[in-house]
Amino acid sequence: MSWGTELWDQFDNLDKHTQWGIDFLERYAKFVKERLDIEQNYAKQLRNLVKKYCPKRSKEEEPRFTSCLSFYSVLNELNDYAGQREVVAEEMAHKVYGELMRYSQDIKAERKHHLQEGRKAQQHLDQCWKQMDNSKRKFERECKEAEKSQITYDRLDNDINATKSEVEKAKAQFYLRTHMADESKNEYAAQLQNFNAEQWKHFNNAVPHIFKNLQDMDDRRTVKLGETYRSFAEAERRVIPIVSKCLEGMVSAAKAVDMRRDSAIVVESFKSGFEPPGDFPFEDFSQNLSRSGSDGTISNTPKGDRERDRDGNKLWLFGKKPKSPSSFPPPPPSSSSSRPRSTSHIFPPPRFSTDLVSHYLSEIKTTVPRIPQNLRLLGRGAPSLEDFSHLPPEQRRKRLQQRIDELGKELQKEMDQRDALNKMKDVYEKNPQMGDPSSLQPKISETICNMEKLRSEIHKNEGSYTDDTSQEHHTPQLRTSPPKPGQPNPELHEFDDEFDDDDPLPVLGHCKALYSFDGQNEGTLVMAEDEVLYIIEEDKGDGWTRARKQGGEEGYVPTSYVEITMERNSKGAVTYI
Repeated sequence: MSWGTELWDQFDNLDKHTQWGIDFLERYAKFVKERLDIEQNYAKQLRNLVKKYCPKRSKEEEPRFTSCLSFYSVLNELNDYAGQREVVAEEMAHKVYGELMRYSQDIKAERKHHLQEGRKAQQHLDQCWKQMDNSKRKFERECKEAEKSQITYDRLDNDINATKSEVEKAKAQFYLRTHMADESKNEYAAQLQNFNAEQWKHFNNAVPHIFKNLQDMDDRRTVKLGETYRSFAEAERRVIPIVSKCLEGMVSAAKAVDMRRDSAIVVESFKSGFEPPGDFPFEDFSQNLSRSGSDGTISNTPKGDRERDRDGNKLWLFGKKPKSPSSFPPPPPSSSSSRPRSTSHIFPPPRFSTDLVSHYLSEIKTTVPRIPQNLRLLGRGAPSLEDFSHLPPEQRRKRLQQRIDELGKELQKEMDQRDALNKMKDVYEKNPQMGDPSSLQPKISETICNMEKLRSEIHKNEGSYTDDTSQEHHTPQLRTSPPKPGQPNPELHEFDDEFDDDDPLPVLGHCKALYSFDGQNEGTLVMAEDEVLYIIEEDKGDGWTRARKQGGEEGYVPTSYVEITMERNSKGAVTYI
C-alpha cells in the first residue's frame, strides 16, 4: 500500500510518524547498550571471583587431592565462561549497538532531505495558488470598476442637462474600464490554468515521489530493527556450544573427585614408615627378693625370650613416649644374666656405655629419617625459608633463578625510570619555564636507592644459587627429601652433627637402565644399558632420578632412561606427592 496515493494530504502526520520511528530505534539502541554493560560487568565479576579463589601458592606447593584439583578445574572453566560473556558483550557492541547508532545518523539525514523536498513542493504550489488568487481578485476589482463606469455613462447619457463633453468623457471611461476588465480576465484565466497544472503535478508526481521515499526509509528502518533483533540473539547463541563445554568441564571435574585416591594421598603424605611399637616386657620388681623355688617363678625368663625382648621392641624415638610402669629401674647387675631384661634401653640411663652408644647410633641410622638440611640450618640460627632452602635442590635452583629474573626485570624498570628522569631534568635545565630541575632530585634519589636494594637482593640470591649448585655437585649426600606433612620431627639437638654428612641415603628401590647414558654433565651418573642401580631419591618432577651404583658412586640419571621398581616397605622410603 502506497503512502503517496492513500496519504496524499497527511504530510504533517507522516512527519511525526517518521520521527517516532527514529526515536524508537534509538531507544532500542540504548537498551542494547545497557544489556552489554550488564554482560561486561558480569564477566568482570566472574573473573574477579576466580582470581580471588585461585591458589596463591605454586603448583608444587598445592595439595594434589582430587577434590582440590577438581575445584581448580571448575575455576578454570568458570574463567573461560567469563570470557564467553565478554564475547557476547563485544558482539552486541559492534554488530548491534554500533550498527544501530550508525544507521540512526544516516536515517536522520535521509528523513531531513525528504521532508525538505516535500516542503519545497508545497511552497511552490502555495506560490502558484497565491498568484492565481491575486489575478482573480484583480479581475474582480476591474469588473466592479467597469460596472460603475457603465452606470455613470448610462446616467449621463439619459440626463438632458448633461453636456456632450461630460457624456463623451463618461463613455471613454466606460470603454477603458471594460478593456481593463477583459485583460484581468485573461490574466486570471492563465494563472488559474497554471495553478491547476502545478497542483496536478504536485499531488500526482511530487507528493507521491516524496512520500514513497519516506515509506522506503521507514520500511528499511523496520527491517534493520528485525536484523538487529536477530543479531542480538545470535551474539549469545553463538557462544552456547562453548558455554556448554565449560559446563561439561565442570561436570567432568565433579566426576573426577575420588575419595579413595585422596585417602591414599593422605596416607602417603603422613605415614612415618616406622613399625608399630612391640609389646612391653614384664618388669619384675621382686628380683631382690629371695625365693626358695626359682623354677616356678615368673622371673625365670627363657633366654630366647630375653633375646626377643632385645630385638623385637623397636626404639620409638619420634612418637609419644609410652608411660613407664614405674620410674627408671636400677641398672641390672652383671651377674644377673638369668633375670629378665628391663626396658631401660628405651629410656637410657644418665651415663652411656660404649656399647649402648654404638647401639643407639645403629638404631638411629636405620630407623630415623634423615633431617633435611634446611631444618639443620634453622636449628643453628640460619636465615628463614625465603631462600627456598625447604625445597629440593633442583626445585630450589629453579625458584632462585626465577626470583633472579624477576629482580632483574624490576632493576631494568628502575634504570629506565632513572634515565627518563635524568632526561627530563636536562630538559628542565635547558628550558626553566617547563619546570624546576630540583623538583626531580628526590625521585631520582629514590630510584637510585631502589636500584641499590635490587642489586643487593640479586647478589644475595645469586650467592644462594651458587652455593646450592656447588653443594649439589660436591656434596650430593646432603640432598635429602623434605619432611612429610604431619610427620613428627625430633628435637634437632638430639642428633649430633657427626651424623649429618656421613650417612648414605637409604635405598628406596632399584632400576634397570633401558639405554646407556654418558653422564657428561656434572652431577650425573654414567650407566650402561641393562645395568642395575639402586634408587636413593625419586624424581621430583624435573625428569631426573638419583641413583647409586653397586660400587657406591652416586649421581642423577634421566628418569625416562630407566625402568624403576620401588620398595615401598623399605626403611626410610620417601614418597613425594
